[in-house]
Amino acid sequence: MEQNHTMKMDMKGDMTGNEKGSDMGGHMMSMGNLKQKFWVSLVVAIPVLLFSPMMGIHASGLLSFPGASWVVLVLATFLFFYGGRPFLSGAKMELKMKSPAMMTLIAMGIIVSYGYSIYAFIANNILRTIDHKMEFFWELATLIVIMLLGHWVEMRAVGRAGNALQKMAELLPGSAHLIQQDGSTKDVPLQEVRVGQQVTVKLNERIPTDGKIVSGETTVNESMVTGESRAIKKGVGATVIGGSLNGNGTLVIEVTGTGESGYLAQVMKLVRDAQQDKSRVESISDKVAKALFYVALFVGILAFILWLIIDQDLNTALTRMVTVFIIACPHALGLAIPLVIARSTSLGATHGLLIRNRNALEIARKINVVTMDKTGTLTEGNFRINELKTLSDKWNEGQVISMMAALEIHSDHPLAQGIVEEVQKRNSTMAVAQHVTLIDGTGLMGEIDNAPVKLVAVTYLNRNRIPYDSAEFDRLARQGNSISYLLWKEEAIGLVAQGDQVKPEAGETIEALRKEHIVSVMLTGDNPTSAMTIAKTLGIDNVHASLLPGDKEKVIEEYQQKGEKVMMVGDGVNDAPALARADIGVAIGAGTDVAIDSADVVLVQSNPYDIIHFLSLAKRTSSKMVQNLWWAAGYNIIAIPLAAGILAPVGIVLSPAMGAIFMSLSTVIVAVNALSLKMK
Repeated sequence: MEQNHTMKMDMKGDMTGNEKGSDMGGHMMSMGNLKQKFWVSLVVAIPVLLFSPMMGIHASGLLSFPGASWVVLVLATFLFFYGGRPFLSGAKMELKMKSPAMMTLIAMGIIVSYGYSIYAFIANNILRTIDHKMEFFWELATLIVIMLLGHWVEMRAVGRAGNALQKMAELLPGSAHLIQQDGSTKDVPLQEVRVGQQVTVKLNERIPTDGKIVSGETTVNESMVTGESRAIKKGVGATVIGGSLNGNGTLVIEVTGTGESGYLAQVMKLVRDAQQDKSRVESISDKVAKALFYVALFVGILAFILWLIIDQDLNTALTRMVTVFIIACPHALGLAIPLVIARSTSLGATHGLLIRNRNALEIARKINVVTMDKTGTLTEGNFRINELKTLSDKWNEGQVISMMAALEIHSDHPLAQGIVEEVQKRNSTMAVAQHVTLIDGTGLMGEIDNAPVKLVAVTYLNRNRIPYDSAEFDRLARQGNSISYLLWKEEAIGLVAQGDQVKPEAGETIEALRKEHIVSVMLTGDNPTSAMTIAKTLGIDNVHASLLPGDKEKVIEEYQQKGEKVMMVGDGVNDAPALARADIGVAIGAGTDVAIDSADVVLVQSNPYDIIHFLSLAKRTSSKMVQNLWWAAGYNIIAIPLAAGILAPVGIVLSPAMGAIFMSLSTVIVAVNALSLKMK
């Protein structure tokens, strides 16, 4: 398990990195650091705004005193290296990946603003040249503060990325009861266990490693790992999975998988790989920023060359180029998307939707396939008694359920819990059973009033030729029930049919998806019979059953390879790889922490119809994003050519002051437009 220990540490590092870049292109820092940088930068920026000219409107700034320009220089330098650091390092990473986007555009703006301002400061205050050169310290300060604000608003809205891998690793216990050569047991750290060794697993403990049962029999709850909704009876020779929960028997298992060879570790690898692939998705704002960067770079350099040739004045050519670069990074662009995200996530939260990944809001309008887990997503995940019947005139229902509960109280099987709860609801007196034991994978047996009593599956009746109504059995089975028979001295005297309950909103959800021309697909670890029964009830035509976590992910990948955009909805550890792989992963709020941390969206109220609410909200959010990007960056279609001096021959040149007015106006417009977003 030493490999597993190392892997956990590596994953912790990976997720920290992801948190730093949650929806920011992988370049930002934790929310706490970003908040601190914003407030410190804002405080430092205030005197810069007061003491320096605002885009040339105030020649000496709003306030002036001897040495004010030096104060501005020092404070602006601090802002450039402190507040601008996230954008500079982000730009470095984008350029390293040969994919300049938002960070590169922002970095270009602050580098040009600071660099040209230093040049202008030296010319104005040290060399004291005759022609006064405009400084852009005001623009540098506002650009850094607004961009930090925009990213902080966005990070605050979507929240920190959860560490699904860490929570998955925590399913394994920290130690194991290793059997020594003399037969004694010794508790050792999990990383010291090796393949081929034997370990003991006690009642209700988590199984530490993958293995094969050498001795003992029990029921094993693998729902956290495989998705199978029922505890499974296992005996000698059966395989067990590390991380699953042992039931009411003590086991000795021979270790077959540890570290990266273990089942759970493989699931963790699937999640990690899928998350990394998804993180490469480019957001709409990054696409706009990338285009704007290339346009500004090309036009700015072209303007410099042409003005140098035409006017033969280096200062004029440089001013035109700098103006293009600065105007190309409008302040509103830094707020255009974050303000919409903040509004959208706030609306979603008040309606039971927790949006963790902003890209999900952009991708949602393209979704045409929704894959869903069955148990806990479309169904309640709780087995209830659908039918209880006495098969003998000698016994009434109360006596039958009382004897069933007397046996089942010794089991932690989900079906057993339903029977015991039924007796409690009826306020009935439970019978007392003695010598209760398992029957070879088909049920339980014991003694009540010194008579042999059994609660068994139909396979026991068939094997022992005990008569029963097969037509009645078929009717109940077709309804998706699990059917158990109560035997008194080998005579069937009662039956109980239990089934998982379909959520009331599930059918409406499937119908609503159909109206949107979205294909519904069921992916489940449960058996095909149960899956098909639920699917038929809900009107789902595409069903994949008996799936392991890797299988679910493969099904989604197959759809994606066909060009489909896939949403996955699930609630368990077994769903985590699929949630991470899907274009949008949606977790049921009542599910596991691992599933929630692997998802892009969480349905807090565990209501499947909230899928429809999310898709509706996402479409309107995406529309607002596009509108805001046009307001924030669209005016550059006119502003950049004017800043470059294309109409200079007819006396029209976009001055920095007019550019400042355009920027301020677009910032107000994107803020108002974002607030106009409503929940349908």
